Amino acid sequence: MSNSVGLLVTLEAKPEKSGELADFLQSARNLVVAEPDTSTWYAFQISADRFGIYDTFPGEDGRRAHLAGSVARALGTKAGELLATPPVIQPVAVLASK
Repeated sequence: MSNSVGLLVTLEAKPEKSGELADFLQSARNLVVAEPDTSTWYAFQISADRFGIYDTFPGEDGRRAHLAGSVARALGTKAGELLATPPVIQPVAVLASK
């Protein structure tokens, strides 16, 4: 499956909420597994309070479905509790992959 589009999302945890945000991201993997058009999904920690998600899709339909899916809804319900700022969601074009 060739992936042509992706998302790069950065998240900043509220003070003292980094552990909870990390736990949330780890548990979100189970939600993403059920998405047939999410080809790859990575959750990562950048620094003590900054996190990210990078995922890829074969096309725009998969990316839109993911943005309207379970992880987005779950994050929306937890954002006020866990995040210091709104998520920064950047659509990307995949130029090459291995």
